[in-house]
Amino acid sequence: MTYDAATTRYDTMEYRRVGKSGLKLPALSLGLWHNFGSIDPLDNQRKILRRAFDLGVTCFDMANNYGPEPGAAERNFGRIFKADFKPYRDELILTSKAGYTMWPGPYGDWASRKSIIASADQSLQRTGLDYFDIFYTHRADPETPVEETALALDQLVHQGKALYVGISNYDPEQTRAITAIFKDLKTPYIVSQNRYNMFDRTPEESGLFKTLTEEGQGAVVFSPLAQGLLTGRYLNGIPEDSRAKRGISNHLHVADVEAKLGKIKALNAVAERRGQSLADMSLAWDLRKQPVASVIVGVSKVSQLEDNVNALQKLDFTDEDLAAIDKILKD
Repeated sequence: MTYDAATTRYDTMEYRRVGKSGLKLPALSLGLWHNFGSIDPLDNQRKILRRAFDLGVTCFDMANNYGPEPGAAERNFGRIFKADFKPYRDELILTSKAGYTMWPGPYGDWASRKSIIASADQSLQRTGLDYFDIFYTHRADPETPVEETALALDQLVHQGKALYVGISNYDPEQTRAITAIFKDLKTPYIVSQNRYNMFDRTPEESGLFKTLTEEGQGAVVFSPLAQGLLTGRYLNGIPEDSRAKRGISNHLHVADVEAKLGKIKALNAVAERRGQSLADMSLAWDLRKQPVASVIVGVSKVSQLEDNVNALQKLDFTDEDLAAIDKILKD
């Protein structure tokens, strides 16, 4: 069935400039980390991607290792892109990354020139794209000189394989080091991608957001709902079918949920006073902070995506709201 994008797709979405660059991203981006692998129904993936674009979500975030198995998310996206989204290529921001283990041997990991260039080529082949709008190094490599990583990303731009480049999971010191090299090279480096939510405020507490703002880069943040903690899913205990109970998440365990239940309920009370769900407030809270340009959401069904986009209806916070949230998180 032919896909015709909704004519209203740009009516309500908010678009934010990425740092001092000319690029704008939707306030919410769609991440393909989960639910787009080989074990997930392709028809459901297609419904989610179509609905996302119809709602103005123009950025789809991938990585070489997203699956399961590694490469599956890019491969599935490529099939759907060819069938549905090729006519809309110039309206999309498609991103991928290299840096986590992808193939056997010494070259399928980390951030050497060899690994980054090979991985980018493989990702383009899997997706069927001519270029990525943003290509990231997925994590700082402790053994590869930062100049080598920066030059590899710069090469992708000169080869026409990426329009912009970014870094992911870099701390402030690592960020300053690679930024200096990109400046000398005049590489279109514009963004850093990091985990950020109410329970993990590392980017603001470490000074990363301050560094990005000073240097003119933007931030894209992921895991805004803390693997489901900042939704209504755990308000009344730990469901048997939850990630925590089933032990399928590296970042969420039963003990974590139990330790935070009191705070989750208190945060939910603040959200209710604001007339929002806890999830909506959590997304809005992420978007309150400079230099955040976009928040990546992950969903398993269309209704979750629609609920997330609903958060954009109330992004403002009063001083009292923020003080109440800070008190809950610090207690």
